[in-house]
Amino acid sequence: MIQIKSVSVGTLGTNCYVVTDKYSGETAVVDPGGVNARLMTILKEIGEENIKYILLTHGHFDHTAGVNAILEDFSPQVVICEKEEPFLSDVNLNLADILGCMSFEPIYADITLCEGDSLYLGETEFKLMETPGHTTGSACFIFPEDRVIFSGDTLFYQSMGRTDFPTGSHLDMMKSLKRLKNLSGDYKVYPGHNESTTLEYERISNLYMS
Repeated sequence: MIQIKSVSVGTLGTNCYVVTDKYSGETAVVDPGGVNARLMTILKEIGEENIKYILLTHGHFDHTAGVNAILEDFSPQVVICEKEEPFLSDVNLNLADILGCMSFEPIYADITLCEGDSLYLGETEFKLMETPGHTTGSACFIFPEDRVIFSGDTLFYQSMGRTDFPTGSHLDMMKSLKRLKNLSGDYKVYPGHNESTTLEYERISNLYMS
């Protein structure tokens, strides 16, 4: 079972999530697009020995710009979809150059995952689901036991991520949203921006999932 804390970070107000397995204390940080005092306080309270992963739903700078700052104080492994790894060092792909993030430093992945690959926080399994569309290697992290999806910039509350950035594809996005829609049962959805939602609500109310 996991506990989730949300912190808005970075210039674009990205949702960064601190996900902790309640029994072991092992923790993952999802999409640290920046760091601030609140995020660092949370991580220090959890303790360096428990910060196990940084999970990146995709490689845009507003989801990754805080990675290296976290690595200065902690020792998690950086995890991303294999297809998205080039974004971690290419300022054109990750939009740092396009959107004027002048101080972006390359990031290095420790673990690259593909469709269906899984990792664990303590006894809690989570899986990567490839959901291209926003970028070619965009992915969701799914915690089946807790019925939780970290959807990055794929699925938003009553909306979806943009598809007009490098490697984006509207057709791929529609296919990815359909795959999410067809998951069995309901899930709590934690997106990269704006408020959280549920998969069942989006099935009914999100025009892009109809």
